[in-house]
Amino acid sequence: MASGSERVVVVGVDDSTHSYHALETALDLFFTPFKSNPQFKLVVLHARLPATSVLGFAGPGTVDIIPLVEQDLDKTADLVKKKCTDVCSAKSVEITSLEVIEGDPRNIMLEAAERHHASVLVLGSHGYGAIKRVFLGSVSDYLAHHAHCSVMIVKKPKAKHASNDKH
Repeated sequence: MASGSERVVVVGVDDSTHSYHALETALDLFFTPFKSNPQFKLVVLHARLPATSVLGFAGPGTVDIIPLVEQDLDKTADLVKKKCTDVCSAKSVEITSLEVIEGDPRNIMLEAAERHHASVLVLGSHGYGAIKRVFLGSVSDYLAHHAHCSVMIVKKPKAKHASNDKH
């Protein structure tokens, strides 16, 4: 898709405040300062999990539930696309490609970065501790080690409590 002279930013989003914060950060760093002369093309990607991986079990009645789960996953994907479009529109940034691809987010993001010849891959960090990362897996950690482009992992600032602001 991208020629050698085009620079591409691929942003991975899910339906979390962390990923929307990462999208806004990418727009502020790579697009907003250059509105009149964009330096990058923007690819926004949502990896939609297969219904069977969401269910995580098989048993009597599972086949009956799959269409309902598929419908819910499709609705979430539509909401993610709309939210991303709204965020980009608010900052007057054009999305070159907005994709929803079914599969494991690690593989989907890695393949998209390669397919689009990404200069940088931007992801939000959920801030899981070591134990949760072992059981849930960390998409950002995986991509930081396996992607063949720069990976920017954006952490959402923690909310400060009034009682901690005494300094």
